[in-house]
Amino acid sequence: MLFENSPDMINIHDAEGTVLDVSRRFCEVFGQPEDELVGRKVWEIDRRIDPEELREIWAGMDAGERVKLETEFLRGDGSSLPVEVHVVRLPIDGEDRFMVVSRDITTRKEHERRLRRQNERLDEFASVVSHDLRNPLNVATARLELARTECDNEHLDRIENAHDRIERIIGDVLRLARDGRDIGPTEPVDLRGAIEAAWRIVADDRAGIEMVVADEGMGTVEADDDRLRQLLENLFRNAIEHGGEDVTVTVGGSADSFYVEDTGPGIPENEREAAFDTGYSTSAGTGFGLSIVERVVDAHGWEITITEGTEGGARFEITGVEFTER
Repeated sequence: MLFENSPDMINIHDAEGTVLDVSRRFCEVFGQPEDELVGRKVWEIDRRIDPEELREIWAGMDAGERVKLETEFLRGDGSSLPVEVHVVRLPIDGEDRFMVVSRDITTRKEHERRLRRQNERLDEFASVVSHDLRNPLNVATARLELARTECDNEHLDRIENAHDRIERIIGDVLRLARDGRDIGPTEPVDLRGAIEAAWRIVADDRAGIEMVVADEGMGTVEADDDRLRQLLENLFRNAIEHGGEDVTVTVGGSADSFYVEDTGPGIPENEREAAFDTGYSTSAGTGFGLSIVERVVDAHGWEITITEGTEGGARFEITGVEFTER
């Protein structure tokens, strides 16, 4: 009964690779009746596995041992089906039998392909950023040094800080694009200080734009300082790009979380999951900001969700945060 009612495909074959029995689900997926499947060799069904390779796997298995593989089955209509296969060796009446439990992994493979395409696009974007930003940045840095020889102005220090931050962001984007979701060593970081530093970089005293830090929940968080600032900068930039010239951004927190919300138009509920996809944008932006935010969040082991803000804008909640001091 379990054999027949299993949602997975099940077949049993002998040590010669001959299929002896198949489940109802196996027949349904293959689109063939039982009598057309029983008696076939497993390598006639599995389009990737070499017969000699299979025999070596079977010979090396102990009784009761389970081996997991990923492969493709060839169905009756000629189409391929990606599957995860679990093979168990079972001695029955003195004979070796192998029970194969197979699961359709089409959805997982499609997700992996989409992720690869997204990463390729992000890598391409990072290369453009590296080349097309560093050239004018070098020019701006040289001009700044010339300006220092002609005058001494407090604004020049802020320009230099902005240049340094741009260079660090370029490096961060390249690292995130090419090295995956890694972060550097974590340390106690003053969250309010990181918020204020990120806001200075993004807002740059723009008229009409306001940032409010709620009193609750602002303490010291265990994080990679650069990545945390990168996360905040991207969330602030997203709020400003979409919120208009008089947007207000509020940052607050609770026991194990913090949030960033704005007074902009918000993100429709049916688009919130897609908002973190690479290239997603409802404005003229690159569409990479929120994707980078999600990567930074994941790298820290946190989680991020989008909800509606207090005044109808977008609210980004980061949970699972470890505060080391309040």
